[in-house]
Amino acid sequence: MERTVAFYTLGCKVNQYETNAMEQQFIQNNYKIVDNTEKADIYVINTCTVTNMADRKSRQMLRRVKEINQSAVIVVCGCYAQVAKTELEQIPEVDIILGINEKNKIVQIVEEYLASKNNIIEVADVSKQKEFLDFGDVTYTEKNRAVIKVQDGCNMFCSYCLIPYARGRIRSRKIENVVSEIEKIAKQGIKEVVITGIHVASYGKDFENENIRLINLLEEINKIEGIERIRLGSIEPLLINEEFMKRLIKLEKVCHHFHLSLQSGCDETLKRMNRRYTTQQFRNIVECLRKYYEDVILTTDIIVGFPGETEEEFNKTYEFLKEIKFYKMHIFKYSPRKGTKAAQMKQQIDGAKKEERSHKLIELSDENEKSYNKKYVGKTVEVLFEEKKDNYYKGHTKNYLLAYLSEENVKDIKIENQIIKVKCIEGTKEHILVEM
Repeated sequence: MERTVAFYTLGCKVNQYETNAMEQQFIQNNYKIVDNTEKADIYVINTCTVTNMADRKSRQMLRRVKEINQSAVIVVCGCYAQVAKTELEQIPEVDIILGINEKNKIVQIVEEYLASKNNIIEVADVSKQKEFLDFGDVTYTEKNRAVIKVQDGCNMFCSYCLIPYARGRIRSRKIENVVSEIEKIAKQGIKEVVITGIHVASYGKDFENENIRLINLLEEINKIEGIERIRLGSIEPLLINEEFMKRLIKLEKVCHHFHLSLQSGCDETLKRMNRRYTTQQFRNIVECLRKYYEDVILTTDIIVGFPGETEEEFNKTYEFLKEIKFYKMHIFKYSPRKGTKAAQMKQQIDGAKKEERSHKLIELSDENEKSYNKKYVGKTVEVLFEEKKDNYYKGHTKNYLLAYLSEENVKDIKIENQIIKVKCIEGTKEHILVEM
């Protein structure tokens, strides 16, 4: 009888990419993948540990799947499993615990468990991992774009973050393997690829060949026939300099959208976070991007309520964000992570203060987004239409504006997975409305 497997995935695009890789392994071994709301024989929970909330969600998933099927095999893998193995061992529902580097042999381990019914814990010391764990061709797609993992690990050790402990040191995927996967994706008719990793800006720094860096990889991807857009995932700001930009602007397929993780707009806070730039350096980076791309859209992540963040420090952040005018900001309330330097810092900020500061920055982000969208009214843009929802076709411009096109406006032509020139007729807080 065919066994069924369901996946729950928490966290980033890298985790989702790895879930797809594990799904393919099960399919190749004659298992059937089912939705995680259905009864399955095996549940795989691919965890995240970026915040306390992520840890809590991982534990909630464990309880939920046992309610669906009391006799199911429960596999917990990923970042939370890597750093909290001992904690997970205390949860009776868990049958198998796998770290980061054990995901590629998940089917073999599950079958070992099915044969013996003895709990299995395989969590290797990820800090000793030197080579990129290549899953081969995965083809993880989000609507009409494919996500490609090119790098793993982080060497930065920001004072609030567990990721270097969960993912290990930087490891890059060979250029030829990335190109091979994207060439196959292009043959499927997918036009856009998203380049992702744990610390994408460090791509190639672990190679012996000092001339292979992220820009070299992008230059190779830009040559692939059929791919029309290359989108970068979150990147470290210090990647951006004149030399990088002079080569980047020659790549016509690169999208003019950059997610730069700022975290704070105050130098004192950035220093405590162990972020390795100042607000002036960040300002120069933004000016550089806007010099080379007039239509560039910048988004970012901000942490509020970091230990020791005074009212004056928060106000510096607020004023800096008003000056930079990000299109959108993802605001996170600081969450202490056991095992990090920040968790032991004095002057932890109370929840009400974090909430108040978070609300203020979300309001600023909403204002920026609405203002930016309104500036596009009357302009012609190119949209890659991804899906139809309700009475609208939805897609994104090259610089990542979300566009809506009413189905009433569409003639008898194919819209989905097509890049089409349209005119913006309205800008709202969340999207632009376009017509043909």
